[in-house]
Amino acid sequence: MEIRQKILITGGAGFIGSHVAKRLIQSGHEVIIVDNFNPYYDPDLKRARLRILLQDTPHTLYTTDIADQWAMRKIFQTHAIGSICHLAAQAGVRYASKDPFAYEHSNLRGTLTVLEMAREFQVGNIVIASSSSVYGNAAQYPVKETDIADKPISLYAATKRACELMAYSYHHLYQLPMTCLRFFTVYGPWGRPDMALFSFTNAALEGKPIDVFGHGEMTRDFTYIDDIVDGIVKALEKNLPWAVLNLGRGKPEPLMHMINLVESATGKTLEKNFLPMQPGDVKHTWTDTHEANAALDWEPKTSLDEGVPQFVNWYLSYFT
Repeated sequence: MEIRQKILITGGAGFIGSHVAKRLIQSGHEVIIVDNFNPYYDPDLKRARLRILLQDTPHTLYTTDIADQWAMRKIFQTHAIGSICHLAAQAGVRYASKDPFAYEHSNLRGTLTVLEMAREFQVGNIVIASSSSVYGNAAQYPVKETDIADKPISLYAATKRACELMAYSYHHLYQLPMTCLRFFTVYGPWGRPDMALFSFTNAALEGKPIDVFGHGEMTRDFTYIDDIVDGIVKALEKNLPWAVLNLGRGKPEPLMHMINLVESATGKTLEKNFLPMQPGDVKHTWTDTHEANAALDWEPKTSLDEGVPQFVNWYLSYFT
């Protein structure tokens, strides 16, 4: 994006959103952040991301629910938005058993509102966060963008796939450029407390046992936050007419390897409770990276062995 522009980031106080905001501001873009600071996890962590990651850099913040059409229209009327980076969503696979309608509200209605604003104000480029969970328990690995993704095994995955389908319909009907990015197990500094790396690090430092689901046999295509941000920014730069792309490391790692890295980085041994798979969890994630590499000239750089110690170092600096 050589031309400096106004970029709206939904979920801009979130884990990924705050890192994207920092990168775009550093590149000279004007960033408008929309986040409702919902209490799914501690909103103070979200506020700290903006306070510390963005520091005194110029940005505009709206504490707004993206499903609020009136409030969102006012934002678009106030700012000449050039691009949208739509990252806001109700996250988490297991939380749906407690509040399924949170997913309908944020992921479906919220995304529809963003798409309507993009149509009404003729936004030039929209990048939308999707998820590797749309593949469900895939028939073969690594998964490719051409693989069928019509058997989601969690409500979260179903809503993310629905977002992709809505995005395509708006692209087709209104010629809006859309890129949907399927993220694979993103981790790193400022991560979410509900994610395994965060909770395992916390448990190690506090001397608490951890629950290891799937009897420790799960694998994940862990992808470091800086690599994900690189992919998002490149998608904003490329401004593809329509694309669905996987963003992942391209290397599945056993969950037990990640746990071993946490133990090594903290100098603690974790007591492990091995349990069956949780409903909605997939056993493996692993992406083919060729399409993203070809379309975005993107390639992940950070290995899990490098990334976990960086997360633990951040955790220690923030919480101790």
